[in-house]
Amino acid sequence: MDDANALVSCEPQPGFIARLQERGHFGIKCGLENIQALLGRLGRPDRGFPVVLVAGTNGKGSTGAFLAHILKAAGFVVGWTTSPHLADVTERIWVDGEPIGRGALDRLLGEAFEAEAQVGLQATYFELMITAALLAFRETGVEVAIVEVGMGGRWDATNATDPILTVLTTVGLDHQQYLGDTREAIAREKLCTARDGRPLVLGPTLEPDWIRPLLSCQPTLHPAPRLGPVDIQWDHSRVGGKRVGLAGLHQLDNLATAFEAVRQLRAQGFSIPEECLWPSVAEVQWPGRLWKVPGLEGVWMDGAHNPDGACVLADHALACGVRPHLYVGSMGDKDLRGVARELKRMHPLSVTFLQGDAPRYATAQALREAWDLEAPMLTLGQAKAHLRAPSEAPRLVTGSLYLVGDLLLEMGIQPF
Repeated sequence: MDDANALVSCEPQPGFIARLQERGHFGIKCGLENIQALLGRLGRPDRGFPVVLVAGTNGKGSTGAFLAHILKAAGFVVGWTTSPHLADVTERIWVDGEPIGRGALDRLLGEAFEAEAQVGLQATYFELMITAALLAFRETGVEVAIVEVGMGGRWDATNATDPILTVLTTVGLDHQQYLGDTREAIAREKLCTARDGRPLVLGPTLEPDWIRPLLSCQPTLHPAPRLGPVDIQWDHSRVGGKRVGLAGLHQLDNLATAFEAVRQLRAQGFSIPEECLWPSVAEVQWPGRLWKVPGLEGVWMDGAHNPDGACVLADHALACGVRPHLYVGSMGDKDLRGVARELKRMHPLSVTFLQGDAPRYATAQALREAWDLEAPMLTLGQAKAHLRAPSEAPRLVTGSLYLVGDLLLEMGIQPF
């Protein structure tokens, strides 16, 4: 297949997708041996196109969305991997602005499972998905691939690629049980995605003088300058009068990071005309990131799941003078108290806790202790009725992208 749209049109064959689900979303493995063996068996699909690797605690998906839209507007066939998905696993692999079809994904996963059997290993869910993504990109002839790091960087499957450019969006406390208890320790893990002599783009919150001692190699550092002047509204922003499709001051930092990545790609010979930038930025939508849910009155969803993400969400609400009704659900292994501390700064009109069916969800007791609040707990089925009813103020669902995805499935709403 040599057509970039061919991966979208295949008929679904769910066998290997079902096998993938049996691996679970959350298994991790320290080491790149599995992914290197899989890619080697499959002829190193990652070497057929330039890779931009996007790492960071928060902002990876939004930065990738901005960059993918800009590059597509410039005429490139763009591959893009992102995680987690909201409603369907196909959302993790995009080619030329469209998610992969289920049939194509199943076929490519079949190739990954066959390679797994041939080399005699058992890969994780994420390793198999990254393998399928890189196969998809080779098959469709992408001209540039934006590859989002899953967790950390040193041992993440995406780090088996050889990027021409690495982006580090932010560094905050998350996944401490795997990455370390300090920002410095976590930064060291993420900075393993950089390469000697190649550009490393830093988000506006990251100081080069703080980054340099944490590096294990010598990339060229390119801090992204902040954008301005800005006009911040609840549902969008403007920079110098130009509209930005994603809302929040933090999204302007993600956009600034994407713009710096564009400058570094231009320096490597990519033709990205200036007139492509702002029209594509105005059109960017990224479900689950301060996203107005279609078909619902005044309902917004944001996947903030750590204190840094909750902080920028609260800052945005305060800056816009918005006091929402909060609906909060989280995974139990997150910093529930840290998230609660930040979200409380919104002075929400009410707080309601949510819990899905998966055992990883935080319990009512854990949420009430973290918030020091005897708020009601709803199932996702009960939340559906609440969110379909009218309200005098915005409703904001937050605390986890997995929560957002499960709730969208419960409500029968497709994010893409």
